[in-house]
Amino acid sequence: MSKSIKSFVAALAVLAGSTALVPAQAQAQDTKVNIAISGWTGFAPLTLAKEAGIFKKNGLDVSIKKIPQKDRHLAIASGDVQCAATTVETWIVWNTNGIATTQLFKMDQGMGSDGIVARNTINKVADLKGKTVAASAPGTNPHFTLAWILKKNGLTLKDVNLVTLEPAPAANAFVAGTGNLDAAVTYEPYLSLVRDKPESGKLIADSLQYPMVFDTFGCTPKFIKENPKAAKALTESYFQALEMIAKEPQKAFTIMGADVKQTAEQFEKSQSKIKWADREANKKFFNGEIQAFNKEAAELLLEIGVIKTKPTNLDTLFDTTFLN
Repeated sequence: MSKSIKSFVAALAVLAGSTALVPAQAQAQDTKVNIAISGWTGFAPLTLAKEAGIFKKNGLDVSIKKIPQKDRHLAIASGDVQCAATTVETWIVWNTNGIATTQLFKMDQGMGSDGIVARNTINKVADLKGKTVAASAPGTNPHFTLAWILKKNGLTLKDVNLVTLEPAPAANAFVAGTGNLDAAVTYEPYLSLVRDKPESGKLIADSLQYPMVFDTFGCTPKFIKENPKAAKALTESYFQALEMIAKEPQKAFTIMGADVKQTAEQFEKSQSKIKWADREANKKFFNGEIQAFNKEAAELLLEIGVIKTKPTNLDTLFDTTFLN
């Protein structure tokens, strides 16, 4: 064997040896997935999973896109994103309007993190009759929240003057005293703007009094069918993010807070008003709780004209396979 051939063979041996040292997962192509969320505190474990490398560790190449709830279904329909986090009733709206999506796991539940703030002269929900209230567009949770709470107090959306504003602008306008707003529907971290300025107003109804804010994560049926391992990895990454929050709270709060321009301390305060759902809470939720909520939610969505017909089988809107 010539000297040049010997050198070539030796080089191949070195290359082969170095490749063998590379973990199998690193050699495999990470599954790309785009996820649509908002700055809502309850979605922060997804940000944590990305920034702390949890998604990457589980073979996922994740991009997180901040898209208002009113536009999130358009991003799914265009193929720009494959997965999203949103409230449970929103999946009813999307699927009814032709945007096929399937929920995979519950993320959080509002425990006073969402609500209606009103001027200090307004003492109860019934006092909102004839008043100007800011809420997001039809088909979003703030709009649904307002309709739900009004109905529980004998009113309808027709009883208020509705101004369309997203949660952050609604809270800012309310605190600033602009737009002649008597009340606004918002959520954390923006709700804290009002909590910190009691002279501007007060909370008159929240998701602790009215338990109807449940957030879940889902993807298109096409993505789930073509990428079952990725669907499982997304689910496990969420639970691993919760584990990190429990074990390293300060580090986790720092990462999650930075994404919404909050300090670790501010984020910790903000998240105290929500309850993230662990695996057991998920199993309980999908075994009776979501069914009862979906039935009532679908009826209200139909009543306020957000949907024209109710899905024939609401249980097709979620798949608990990946929770096991």
